[in-house]
Amino acid sequence: MPERLRSAGAVALAGAVVIASCASRAPAREGAHEDATGSRAVHGRQAAAGRVERLRVKVLETLPHDPKAFTEGLEMAGATLYEGLGIAGQSSVRAGPPGKPPTMRAALPAPLFGEGITLLGRTLWQLTWRDRIAIERDTTTLKELRRVPYPDDGWGICLDRTRHRLVTSDGSARLAFRDEHTLAKTGEVTVTEGGRPATGLNELECSGAAVYANVLFTDRIVRIDPTTGAVTADIDASGLLRDDERDPRSTLNGIAAVPGTDEFLITGKFWPKMFRVAFAPARPASRTAR
Repeated sequence: MPERLRSAGAVALAGAVVIASCASRAPAREGAHEDATGSRAVHGRQAAAGRVERLRVKVLETLPHDPKAFTEGLEMAGATLYEGLGIAGQSSVRAGPPGKPPTMRAALPAPLFGEGITLLGRTLWQLTWRDRIAIERDTTTLKELRRVPYPDDGWGICLDRTRHRLVTSDGSARLAFRDEHTLAKTGEVTVTEGGRPATGLNELECSGAAVYANVLFTDRIVRIDPTTGAVTADIDASGLLRDDERDPRSTLNGIAAVPGTDEFLITGKFWPKMFRVAFAPARPASRTAR
């Protein structure tokens, strides 16, 4: 997410994007004279299918993070953390152990504005914002291998290994599906929460069958079923930084699954810290005594 979009605010962003909503259809009834018990069972299944889990981040470890990093993408492979940084003239990709200075770095020449990254084994894709190109890199050296056309705004990207495709965002409520090797679009889905478009989808992480997305200008992460576009969990990541640790330009952005675990690393633009977290059920709201 580019820095200059922050001044416009989330409302301006939403107004700039045409959102196409997908109306969900209830399954057809099997019989014209379904009894009351069967009807309740059908409605119960529908309610369960549309339920959004309320989760929170449980901090397991706090790590240092470069407070000057305009984080656009975050992903782990083995014990190596890859991070993509934005801002024209300051964009780069770097890699190294989490919480330690990077051991590799590759800068993008101005005026390229770096965006999301994802890994495909020996190679890495790096999107650019409005430069209309994506860059393929060698993961062991970060050397640029080639550039391919990318006609859309580049935001987040992740590899859906279960379906052998890339998933990308553009700041709207849409997720696009793309070929792993050419980035050609093969389909898309509109993400909805409670029947309404879930706008502001930013940095992405594919984990298992789900897609996780930072929500622009918020301390929220949503878990998405990419088959239906339904938000299946709303994750509260607020309160991780103290007020005196926040840069006025900072915002949550950056989520990476920790391989072999159900844990994640999360950070933000200009954040001085990174957190290894698990997602736990949200605490129930306290009731006021009468």
